[in-house]
Amino acid sequence: MNFPAQSSSSPLYRPTLPSLGLGIDAGGTQTRWALATHDEQIVASGNADGLSALQARSTSGIECLQHVFSSLAAIASCHGVVHQVYAGITGFGGDLLTLPHMMSHLFQLPESNITVSNDVEIAYLDIFRPGTGYLLYAGTGSIAAYIDEDGHFLRAGGRGYLLDDAGGGFWIAKEAMRHIWRAEDENPHSWHHSTMAKNIFAKIGGSDWNHSRDYIYHCSRGEIGKLALAVAAAADKDTVAMDILKNAGKELARLGTALCHRYGPKPMALSGRVQELHPVITETLRAHLPPEVSLRRSTSQPHFSAARLAARQLALSVNTTQSVL
Repeated sequence: MNFPAQSSSSPLYRPTLPSLGLGIDAGGTQTRWALATHDEQIVASGNADGLSALQARSTSGIECLQHVFSSLAAIASCHGVVHQVYAGITGFGGDLLTLPHMMSHLFQLPESNITVSNDVEIAYLDIFRPGTGYLLYAGTGSIAAYIDEDGHFLRAGGRGYLLDDAGGGFWIAKEAMRHIWRAEDENPHSWHHSTMAKNIFAKIGGSDWNHSRDYIYHCSRGEIGKLALAVAAAADKDTVAMDILKNAGKELARLGTALCHRYGPKPMALSGRVQELHPVITETLRAHLPPEVSLRRSTSQPHFSAARLAARQLALSVNTTQSVL
Protein backbone atom coordinates (compact mmCIF):
# COMPACT_ATOMS: atom_id res chain seq x y z
CA MET A 1 0.00 0.00 0.00
CA ASN A 2 1.42 3.41 -1.00
CA PHE A 3 1.54 6.36 1.33
CA PRO A 4 2.21 10.02 0.53
CA ALA A 5 5.76 11.25 0.88
CA GLN A 6 6.76 12.74 4.20
CA SER A 7 6.20 16.46 4.57
CA SER A 8 9.10 18.78 5.32
CA SER A 9 6.90 20.23 8.07
CA SER A 10 7.42 17.04 10.10
CA PRO A 11 7.78 17.43 13.89
CA LEU A 12 11.26 16.06 13.29
CA TYR A 13 12.26 19.60 12.35
CA ARG A 14 11.13 21.27 15.62
CA PRO A 15 14.21 20.90 17.81
CA THR A 16 12.77 23.00 20.67
CA LEU A 17 10.52 20.11 21.68
CA PRO A 18 12.00 17.20 23.69
CA SER A 19 13.07 14.12 21.73
CA LEU A 20 11.20 11.01 22.80
CA GLY A 21 11.11 7.26 22.29
CA LEU A 22 7.65 5.72 21.92
CA GLY A 23 7.00 2.20 23.18
CA ILE A 24 3.93 0.29 22.06
CA ASP A 25 2.56 -2.97 23.46
CA ALA A 26 -0.34 -3.99 21.23
CA GLY A 27 -2.59 -6.92 22.05
CA GLY A 28 -6.01 -8.12 21.05
CA THR A 29 -7.77 -6.48 24.00
CA GLN A 30 -5.90 -3.19 24.22
CA THR A 31 -2.85 -1.28 23.05
CA ARG A 32 -0.69 0.29 25.75
CA TRP A 33 1.87 2.99 24.98
CA ALA A 34 4.52 4.99 26.83
CA LEU A 35 6.91 7.81 26.01
CA ALA A 36 10.45 8.05 27.39
CA THR A 37 13.26 10.59 27.18
CA HIS A 38 16.77 9.66 26.04
CA ASP A 39 17.71 8.92 29.67
CA GLU A 40 14.83 6.39 29.85
CA GLN A 41 12.53 8.48 32.03
CA ILE A 42 8.84 7.74 31.34
CA VAL A 43 6.99 11.01 30.73
CA ALA A 44 3.55 9.79 29.60
CA SER A 45 1.56 6.60 29.06
CA GLY A 46 -1.92 5.46 28.16
CA ASN A 47 -4.21 2.98 26.41
CA ALA A 48 -5.73 2.68 22.95
CA ASP A 49 -7.85 0.15 21.09
CA GLY A 50 -6.52 -3.39 20.74
CA LEU A 51 -5.07 -4.54 17.43
CA SER A 52 -3.21 -7.37 15.70
CA ALA A 53 -0.52 -7.40 13.03
CA LEU A 54 -2.72 -9.80 11.07
CA GLN A 55 -5.07 -6.89 10.40
CA ALA A 56 -2.48 -5.64 7.91
CA ARG A 57 -3.67 -8.38 5.54
CA SER A 58 -7.04 -6.73 4.82
CA THR A 59 -8.21 -3.27 3.75
CA SER A 60 -10.53 -2.87 6.72
CA GLY A 61 -7.80 -4.07 9.06
CA ILE A 62 -5.32 -1.57 7.66
CA GLU A 63 -7.84 1.20 8.28
CA CYS A 64 -8.10 0.12 11.93
CA LEU A 65 -4.31 0.06 12.28
CA GLN A 66 -4.01 3.49 10.71
CA HIS A 67 -6.62 4.86 13.09
CA VAL A 68 -4.82 3.58 16.19
CA PHE A 69 -1.34 4.65 15.08
CA SER A 70 -2.58 8.06 13.89
CA SER A 71 -4.14 8.62 17.30
CA LEU A 72 -0.90 7.64 19.02
CA ALA A 73 1.11 9.99 16.79
CA ALA A 74 -1.22 12.86 17.63
CA ILE A 75 -1.11 12.16 21.37
CA ALA A 76 2.68 11.79 21.37
CA SER A 77 3.11 15.13 19.58
CA CYS A 78 1.57 16.84 22.60
CA HIS A 79 4.53 15.71 24.71
CA GLY A 80 7.45 16.18 22.32
CA VAL A 81 8.96 14.84 19.12
CA VAL A 82 9.02 11.07 18.63
CA HIS A 83 12.34 10.09 17.07
CA GLN A 84 12.26 6.34 17.76
CA VAL A 85 9.40 3.84 17.91
CA TYR A 86 9.69 0.35 19.39
CA ALA A 87 6.48 -1.62 18.96
CA GLY A 88 5.54 -5.10 20.11
CA ILE A 89 2.44 -6.18 18.21
CA THR A 90 0.57 -9.43 18.66
CA GLY A 91 0.59 -11.60 15.53
CA PHE A 92 3.75 -10.04 14.11
CA GLY A 93 6.14 -12.57 12.63
CA GLY A 94 8.60 -10.35 10.78
CA ASP A 95 6.97 -10.95 7.42
CA LEU A 96 4.56 -8.02 7.38
CA LEU A 97 6.49 -5.16 5.78
CA THR A 98 3.31 -3.07 5.62
CA LEU A 99 3.51 -2.23 9.31
CA PRO A 100 6.95 -0.53 9.45
CA HIS A 101 6.12 1.33 6.23
CA MET A 102 2.75 2.48 7.57
CA MET A 103 4.23 3.59 10.88
CA SER A 104 7.07 5.38 9.12
CA HIS A 105 4.51 7.48 7.27
CA LEU A 106 2.20 8.14 10.20
CA PHE A 107 5.00 9.08 12.62
CA GLN A 108 6.94 10.91 9.87
CA LEU A 109 10.11 8.95 10.57
CA PRO A 110 12.54 6.91 8.45
CA GLU A 111 11.84 3.19 8.62
CA SER A 112 15.23 2.77 10.27
CA ASN A 113 13.76 4.57 13.30
CA ILE A 114 10.90 2.06 13.57
CA THR A 115 11.39 -1.32 15.28
CA VAL A 116 8.54 -3.82 15.17
CA SER A 117 8.54 -7.20 16.92
CA ASN A 118 5.88 -9.37 18.45
CA ASP A 119 4.52 -8.27 21.80
CA VAL A 120 5.78 -11.34 23.66
CA GLU A 121 9.44 -10.60 22.86
CA ILE A 122 9.17 -7.25 24.61
CA ALA A 123 7.35 -8.81 27.55
CA TYR A 124 10.11 -11.44 27.86
CA LEU A 125 12.93 -8.88 27.81
CA ASP A 126 11.10 -6.85 30.44
CA ILE A 127 11.36 -9.83 32.83
CA PHE A 128 14.36 -11.97 31.84
CA ARG A 129 17.76 -11.60 30.29
CA PRO A 130 18.15 -13.93 27.29
CA GLY A 131 18.70 -17.54 28.30
CA THR A 132 17.64 -17.14 31.93
CA GLY A 133 13.97 -18.15 32.09
CA TYR A 134 10.65 -18.89 30.47
CA LEU A 135 7.74 -16.51 30.10
CA LEU A 136 4.16 -17.74 30.20
CA TYR A 137 2.07 -14.97 28.69
CA ALA A 138 -1.70 -15.30 28.91
CA GLY A 139 -3.85 -12.42 27.75
CA THR A 140 -6.43 -12.78 25.02
CA GLY A 141 -4.27 -15.66 23.75
CA SER A 142 -1.53 -17.75 25.34
CA ILE A 143 2.10 -18.61 24.67
CA ALA A 144 5.26 -19.81 26.41
CA ALA A 145 8.35 -17.92 25.26
CA TYR A 146 12.10 -18.32 25.57
CA ILE A 147 14.84 -16.13 24.12
CA ASP A 148 18.12 -18.02 24.22
CA GLU A 149 21.62 -16.65 24.76
CA ASP A 150 22.00 -16.05 21.02
CA GLY A 151 18.81 -14.01 20.84
CA HIS A 152 16.68 -16.65 19.12
CA PHE A 153 12.98 -16.42 19.95
CA LEU A 154 11.56 -19.87 20.75
CA ARG A 155 8.00 -20.76 21.65
CA ALA A 156 5.39 -23.25 22.66
CA GLY A 157 1.83 -22.37 21.73
CA GLY A 158 0.84 -18.92 20.55
CA ARG A 159 -0.83 -20.43 17.49
CA GLY A 160 -3.89 -18.19 17.54
CA TYR A 161 -7.47 -18.55 18.67
CA LEU A 162 -8.58 -20.60 15.66
CA LEU A 163 -6.08 -23.35 16.43
CA ASP A 164 -5.46 -23.23 20.16
CA ASP A 165 -4.45 -20.41 22.54
CA ALA A 166 -5.70 -22.63 25.38
CA GLY A 167 -5.62 -20.93 28.77
CA GLY A 168 -6.05 -17.44 27.31
CA GLY A 169 -9.03 -15.15 27.75
CA PHE A 170 -10.63 -15.99 24.40
CA TRP A 171 -10.31 -19.72 25.10
CA ILE A 172 -11.89 -19.31 28.55
CA ALA A 173 -14.81 -17.40 27.01
CA LYS A 174 -15.21 -19.96 24.23
CA GLU A 175 -15.20 -22.86 26.69
CA ALA A 176 -17.88 -21.13 28.76
CA MET A 177 -20.11 -20.39 25.78
CA ARG A 178 -19.66 -23.91 24.46
CA HIS A 179 -20.76 -25.39 27.78
CA ILE A 180 -23.75 -23.05 28.09
CA TRP A 181 -25.17 -23.86 24.67
CA ARG A 182 -24.52 -27.59 24.93
CA ALA A 183 -26.48 -27.52 28.19
CA GLU A 184 -29.27 -25.61 26.43
CA ASP A 185 -29.34 -28.28 23.70
CA GLU A 186 -29.92 -30.95 26.31
CA ASN A 187 -32.10 -29.01 28.76
CA PRO A 188 -33.58 -25.73 27.44
CA HIS A 189 -33.57 -22.82 29.91
CA SER A 190 -31.02 -24.56 32.14
CA TRP A 191 -29.05 -21.30 32.06
CA HIS A 192 -31.42 -19.96 34.74
CA HIS A 193 -29.58 -22.20 37.20
CA SER A 194 -26.06 -21.18 36.09
CA THR A 195 -24.36 -18.15 37.64
CA MET A 196 -21.82 -18.24 34.83
CA ALA A 197 -24.49 -18.19 32.13
CA LYS A 198 -26.36 -15.34 33.85
CA ASN A 199 -23.14 -13.30 34.02
CA ILE A 200 -22.31 -13.89 30.38
CA PHE A 201 -25.81 -13.22 29.09
CA ALA A 202 -25.90 -9.98 31.08
CA LYS A 203 -22.65 -8.98 29.37
CA ILE A 204 -23.81 -9.76 25.83
CA GLY A 205 -27.28 -8.31 26.27
CA GLY A 206 -29.61 -11.30 26.12
CA SER A 207 -30.12 -15.01 26.65
CA ASP A 208 -31.36 -16.12 23.22
CA TRP A 209 -29.08 -17.64 20.61
CA ASN A 210 -29.23 -14.55 18.39
CA HIS A 211 -27.48 -12.46 21.04
CA SER A 212 -24.74 -15.09 21.51
CA ARG A 213 -24.32 -15.60 17.79
CA ASP A 214 -24.00 -11.88 17.07
CA TYR A 215 -21.51 -11.38 19.90
CA ILE A 216 -19.32 -14.33 19.03
CA TYR A 217 -19.25 -13.80 15.27
CA HIS A 218 -19.23 -10.01 15.08
CA CYS A 219 -17.11 -8.86 18.02
CA SER A 220 -13.31 -8.77 18.00
CA ARG A 221 -11.39 -11.55 19.70
CA GLY A 222 -10.36 -9.02 22.34
CA GLU A 223 -13.97 -8.19 23.16
CA ILE A 224 -14.86 -11.88 23.28
CA GLY A 225 -11.88 -12.48 25.55
CA LYS A 226 -13.34 -10.02 28.06
CA LEU A 227 -16.14 -12.51 28.72
CA ALA A 228 -13.52 -14.37 30.78
CA LEU A 229 -14.18 -11.74 33.44
CA ALA A 230 -17.78 -12.97 33.67
CA VAL A 231 -16.55 -16.55 34.01
CA ALA A 232 -14.14 -15.60 36.79
CA ALA A 233 -16.82 -13.62 38.63
CA ALA A 234 -18.95 -16.78 38.76
CA ALA A 235 -16.23 -19.24 39.73
CA ASP A 236 -16.77 -19.22 43.50
CA LYS A 237 -20.45 -20.09 43.03
CA ASP A 238 -20.41 -22.09 39.80
CA THR A 239 -18.49 -25.38 39.57
CA VAL A 240 -18.40 -25.28 35.75
CA ALA A 241 -16.79 -21.84 35.77
CA MET A 242 -14.28 -23.01 38.37
CA ASP A 243 -13.40 -26.08 36.30
CA ILE A 244 -12.83 -23.91 33.23
CA LEU A 245 -10.38 -21.72 35.15
CA LYS A 246 -8.59 -24.76 36.56
CA ASN A 247 -8.29 -26.18 33.05
CA ALA A 248 -6.84 -22.84 31.92
CA GLY A 249 -4.11 -23.28 34.54
CA LYS A 250 -3.42 -26.82 33.33
CA GLU A 251 -3.15 -25.64 29.73
CA LEU A 252 -0.67 -22.93 30.66
CA ALA A 253 1.35 -25.52 32.58
CA ARG A 254 1.45 -27.68 29.47
CA LEU A 255 3.07 -24.82 27.53
CA GLY A 256 5.70 -24.18 30.19
CA THR A 257 6.45 -27.87 30.57
CA ALA A 258 6.97 -28.20 26.82
CA LEU A 259 9.80 -25.66 26.97
CA CYS A 260 11.29 -27.39 30.02
CA HIS A 261 11.38 -30.66 28.08
CA ARG A 262 13.11 -28.99 25.15
CA TYR A 263 15.62 -26.69 26.87
CA GLY A 264 15.80 -27.85 30.48
CA PRO A 265 14.20 -26.53 33.67
CA LYS A 266 14.46 -22.78 34.21
CA PRO A 267 12.64 -20.21 36.35
CA MET A 268 9.25 -19.31 34.96
CA ALA A 269 7.17 -16.13 35.09
CA LEU A 270 3.47 -15.74 34.42
CA SER A 271 2.41 -12.47 32.85
CA GLY A 272 -0.73 -11.13 31.19
CA ARG A 273 -4.24 -10.27 32.32
CA VAL A 274 -5.46 -13.86 32.74
CA GLN A 275 -3.54 -14.24 36.02
CA GLU A 276 -5.70 -11.45 37.45
CA LEU A 277 -8.98 -13.32 36.83
CA HIS A 278 -8.88 -15.69 39.80
CA PRO A 279 -6.15 -17.16 42.08
CA VAL A 280 -7.08 -20.71 41.09
CA ILE A 281 -5.49 -20.26 37.66
CA THR A 282 -2.03 -19.62 39.11
CA GLU A 283 -2.53 -22.27 41.81
CA THR A 284 -3.42 -24.93 39.24
CA LEU A 285 -0.60 -23.86 36.96
CA ARG A 286 1.93 -24.15 39.76
CA ALA A 287 0.61 -27.58 40.78
CA HIS A 288 1.09 -28.97 37.26
CA LEU A 289 4.61 -27.68 36.61
CA PRO A 290 7.70 -29.83 37.22
CA PRO A 291 8.54 -29.54 40.95
CA GLU A 292 12.03 -28.20 40.27
CA VAL A 293 10.69 -25.22 38.30
CA SER A 294 10.02 -22.02 40.23
CA LEU A 295 7.09 -19.82 39.24
CA ARG A 296 6.48 -16.18 39.96
CA ARG A 297 3.76 -13.85 38.89
CA SER A 298 4.90 -10.79 36.98
CA THR A 299 3.19 -7.43 36.86
CA SER A 300 5.60 -6.19 34.22
CA GLN A 301 4.53 -3.38 31.96
CA PRO A 302 5.89 -4.15 28.48
CA HIS A 303 4.92 -0.74 27.09
CA PHE A 304 7.34 0.84 29.58
CA SER A 305 10.00 -1.65 28.55
CA ALA A 306 9.38 -0.87 24.87
CA ALA A 307 9.63 2.86 25.60
CA ARG A 308 12.96 2.33 27.36
CA LEU A 309 14.23 0.28 24.41
CA ALA A 310 13.22 3.10 22.06
CA ALA A 311 14.93 5.59 24.38
CA ARG A 312 18.18 3.59 24.26
CA GLN A 313 18.09 3.73 20.48
CA LEU A 314 17.42 7.45 20.72
CA ALA A 315 20.37 7.97 23.06
CA LEU A 316 22.60 5.94 20.76
CA SER A 317 21.66 8.08 17.77
CA VAL A 318 22.26 11.27 19.76
CA ASN A 319 25.70 10.07 20.91
CA THR A 320 26.59 9.03 17.36
CA THR A 321 25.63 12.46 16.04
CA GLN A 322 27.63 14.23 18.74
CA SER A 323 30.72 12.10 18.06
CA VAL A 324 30.52 12.93 14.35
CA LEU A 325 30.24 16.63 15.13
